[in-house]
Amino acid sequence: MIEKILLAVSGLGHAEEMLKSLKDVPSIQRAKVTVLHVVPDQVIAENMTAKWEEGGKILANAIQYLSLDPSRVSSILRQGDPKTVVCQVADEIEADLIIMGSRGLKRLQSILSNSVSQYVFQLSSRPMLLVKDDVYVKRINRIMVAMDNSEAAKHCLSLALFLLRDIKGGELLLANINTDLRGKASERHEISSEHSPVLAAAAAEAKKYGVPVRCVVSSGKPGEEICRLADEWKVDLLLLGSPDRRPTIAKSLVDIDRLLGASLSDYVRVNANCPVLLARTVD
Repeated sequence: MIEKILLAVSGLGHAEEMLKSLKDVPSIQRAKVTVLHVVPDQVIAENMTAKWEEGGKILANAIQYLSLDPSRVSSILRQGDPKTVVCQVADEIEADLIIMGSRGLKRLQSILSNSVSQYVFQLSSRPMLLVKDDVYVKRINRIMVAMDNSEAAKHCLSLALFLLRDIKGGELLLANINTDLRGKASERHEISSEHSPVLAAAAAEAKKYGVPVRCVVSSGKPGEEICRLADEWKVDLLLLGSPDRRPTIAKSLVDIDRLLGASLSDYVRVNANCPVLLARTVD
């Protein structure tokens, strides 16, 4: 399911560490990796040569750090608008996963600072793994999926099982949040999967692969509850579906309304204390 990975590097952050942790996962080890660095257009002409040389060093250092099989890694150095180039390259190589660093900016800050990771997520339909600069990347053993009845959540479940099925000692945590925006104290109950229609099918799918699973239902503000549960369970990787609700005519445009609105995926990517994999499917 994940055979081609695009790693976008800027020379800062923990994206390389995230990929290194992923490459320890048996199901990922044969994936081909493309490491990309983009030299921005805004660089003035007299500095362009230096920026290209710097970009080449960033790529070389990333590949050296990753210690990947040379036959399964390639590098691309391009000039342009980083958010546009990342999307273009992801399409060119038909990436199954995009990995990027993130400063964890809130929605309005993301727009004003021209956040690359935020815009790539808005513009691309491909799964995207975001690693904030202040997140400690751990070995992947415990994966949490926020479950509802959406196709995006089911896609996240498939990705989680792909990663976990060959991890010894791995564990899948399934969480279903009942929305309560009144600010009440959250109520969390670990349950048997058969007591939740939403979680029963997901747990049954996990058992097909022999993946140990725990289920929890909770109530409260979804974003806060998802982040709290991820902290309580010491999750190594959090998967969250984000359905694309943009009209067809706007597929190539950043959805400013959603950027400014109360987006669950925005809240989680900013506030979660672990790497977050956002998967989108078209409604």
